[in-house]
Amino acid sequence: MTTWNKKLEIDLTTGEHRTTELSDEFVRKYLGGAGFTSRVLYDEVGPDVDPLSPENILAVAPGILVGPSVPTGSKTTFGFKSPLTGGYGKSIVGAKLGDQLRNAGYDLLVIRGAAAEPSLLVIEDDDVRIESAEDLWGMDTFEAGKTIKERYEGTRTAVIGPAGENRSAISMIECEDRQAGRGGPGAVMGSKNLKGIAVRGTGKPPVARPDELEDLNKKWRLETTGRGDIEITGTGDATVDVQYGTGEAFDAKNTELGVFPTRNWQSGYFERAYERLEDPDNDRVSLDPRYWTEEYVETKRPCPYCTKPCSQFFEAEDTPYGDIAVDGPEYETQYALGGNVEVDDIEAVAKANEICDRLGLDVIDAGNAIAWAMEAHEKGLIDDDTVDIDADFEFGNAQALLETLERIARDEGSLGDLLKDGHAAAARRLGGGDEYAIHVKNMAPAGFEARGIKGMALAFGVAPRGADHLTSCLYALEMGGNFWDFENYDRLRMDGKALALKSMEDLMMVYDQTGVCKFTRGITLEEGVRGLVNAATGFDYSRSELLSVGERAHNLARAFNVREGFGREDDLIPERFTEPVPNGPNEGEFIALDDYERELDRYYVARGWRTDGVPLRGTLMDLDLADVADEIGATSEVTA
Repeated sequence: MTTWNKKLEIDLTTGEHRTTELSDEFVRKYLGGAGFTSRVLYDEVGPDVDPLSPENILAVAPGILVGPSVPTGSKTTFGFKSPLTGGYGKSIVGAKLGDQLRNAGYDLLVIRGAAAEPSLLVIEDDDVRIESAEDLWGMDTFEAGKTIKERYEGTRTAVIGPAGENRSAISMIECEDRQAGRGGPGAVMGSKNLKGIAVRGTGKPPVARPDELEDLNKKWRLETTGRGDIEITGTGDATVDVQYGTGEAFDAKNTELGVFPTRNWQSGYFERAYERLEDPDNDRVSLDPRYWTEEYVETKRPCPYCTKPCSQFFEAEDTPYGDIAVDGPEYETQYALGGNVEVDDIEAVAKANEICDRLGLDVIDAGNAIAWAMEAHEKGLIDDDTVDIDADFEFGNAQALLETLERIARDEGSLGDLLKDGHAAAARRLGGGDEYAIHVKNMAPAGFEARGIKGMALAFGVAPRGADHLTSCLYALEMGGNFWDFENYDRLRMDGKALALKSMEDLMMVYDQTGVCKFTRGITLEEGVRGLVNAATGFDYSRSELLSVGERAHNLARAFNVREGFGREDDLIPERFTEPVPNGPNEGEFIALDDYERELDRYYVARGWRTDGVPLRGTLMDLDLADVADEIGATSEVTA
């Protein structure tokens, strides 16, 4: 099968490391990626563990299909207790480091403890060591990554910037133009005095049925690229272009569907972005990638084994914001650092993207924190003394956006200190403004205005890591009306979404366990991924067995949160979603709380959970999670 059955364990406190075996049964039950991290997180991190304490872990697990040249098989999961939410933490990235970890002979890396001084973890096959990172501490992610790769030839890296060093709850891990962004994993590394990880492997993961896998690889190269003979390598040097990346549907999401969050989620329609197009001299800096990719993008830097690259490497010199070089901005950046703060200049958004990537901030939560603060300032909740930046702190001011990002990452000044842990924490500290702090479980949503795509409200509400779109990718069904086993769905109806959401979550967890990119979800679907997994592992899963692997890991994530004290109240939606949309294609639309709660009940039933959101004991037993059932499994009755 396509695993080494090896776990590498590091204790930063003692400096010791060891390699232990993963049983075939463990691999079959949890598969890889997010399955492995969810299990080890549940086993090792209890409710008494502070996310920034040495007792928290950082688990790193490439998907089981990362390594054997599977098209788009690039995704690696970082698992941890989240400093942002206090609950289940999962951040997934198309990391070259994950590919090298598997080549080095490891399926799972677990990092415990905390180093006494800034440190670097170096893994070169079976040579594992902890080295000083004193000279790297304080460097931005680009500088640190470059220095490490020059020092340790052939390695791939994961590093933190100043935001992670300062333990910002919205800090991320930079993985060479890709980011493990959500939930504050950068702060976990910072709390461990771990500046970075460098990995080089010279092996190749074993494969159960190599000829069958290669035939399937050729098939999916053809399906995803239109060319069956394309060569793909671990460097991600694919030649097929996806012209506009994840922002391809920007126009449709804004002007047709009205689901592009704008002005701190006050609207789903960014009208000013289109007023710019009336001036031909300024249309090139529109947020719409149909106008800016030809001007600014000359190359792509895709993930490993990518055959459908969404990368857009943006380069510009002598702009009003200085020189710019960054991979992006992709759709979520266009929303969070663009529409949601009403900045309609792609050069400014790209510079903001670069600041986040260099300094180590998650673009979604950073952008939402600033949007919330702009509204709080506008409404008089944040005074001028707190806004200690030079630019006028108001929606649409690009310079205010850029200055504030710097302050947050470096924990400088009153405004930086207020926002460094996200807008939900800032509202609590301020003692007001939570009604327009748009979040679930303290995490800002991705860029889908839920009043115009109502099933996504439920998806945001119940996602274990917070307001997240990729846990389910339900928007793929909602926006088109048809996807996979489901068809004729109305995006403006709340009812009838629960069963589809549960099924989509299970399928998308399988993608997180295998490492196959969700950008191909409409091509490979369950059948395609299952064929690849069976050829690689020899397990020969049936459809129901493979989806149960996803369901098992999803229930582990829920169980982790239940044990942390999360309940039904944590699955509710932001107050703003219940207010009518003021303009655009969805003018007047809102989510009625009664409708939402009724569909939440249906979701819990579909999941086999009690009406307070606790998994039933029988459900967990059916998923072969007897130990979890004994610890948190519910009876059929809700008790007072």
